[in-house]
Amino acid sequence: MSALAQRQAAVLGAILDEDAALPEGWGERQARGLAIYRNNYRSALVEALRSTFERTERLVGDTAFARAAAHHCITHPPNGWTLDLAGEGFAETCAALIAGDPDVAELAALEWAMHLAFTARDAAALTPEGFAAATAKFGEHDWERFTLDLMPSLRCLPATYDLLRLWSSLAGEGEADLVSLDVPQIAVVWREGECPAFVLRPEREGRALESFRAGARWGEVCGTLAAALGEEKGIAEAGAMLARWVAEGWIEEVGQ
Repeated sequence: MSALAQRQAAVLGAILDEDAALPEGWGERQARGLAIYRNNYRSALVEALRSTFERTERLVGDTAFARAAAHHCITHPPNGWTLDLAGEGFAETCAALIAGDPDVAELAALEWAMHLAFTARDAAALTPEGFAAATAKFGEHDWERFTLDLMPSLRCLPATYDLLRLWSSLAGEGEADLVSLDVPQIAVVWREGECPAFVLRPEREGRALESFRAGARWGEVCGTLAAALGEEKGIAEAGAMLARWVAEGWIEEVGQ
């Protein structure tokens, strides 16, 4: 490592960790200036978190959010070139710091997924007509073996609270409408045009989507549903999910 690179690494280390040794040759004057810069740097990160996790901040309040955000910035300094990634892992930070309120981490995870959906690669969703054309010449063997490439913005998150009600209630200055779900579900997040969106779906639907993300074939997903629901009901459920996914715009391509 060159002398310049070593000096740069020392300065960066002192910015990220106030207990780190100052670069060689620095004294009290440089230390005071670095403290001001470090404070400005962390303030910028906290503001980036505020803009990404607006509803999480409303849920927990300004003071608790500021404390969690500052802790996250110190313990998880970003290693990318853009502030867009400053919120990576913030949901896990909330889970650790606010363990008594798991709804906070769940909402933070949703907001992060919505943020990633907004910045995801642009892609054209497969239309019902496009799906029909892609599968028009399928034989029985083809129907068993085809795969689905999901839209790059799509993500699935576990949901134990009614996130739709909570999300809507936190759109303004009203009280959080926090309701536990009777049965855990999956929040499916994607982007409609330029706007992130999400819905709640049964856990088995989330597992099916994740299976396709991992490279599963249609016959494998149908087999899993048939084993859980019975053959007739499982096949019907698989067909209904597939039609819904195409209509929602969650599929980019059909593969083989």
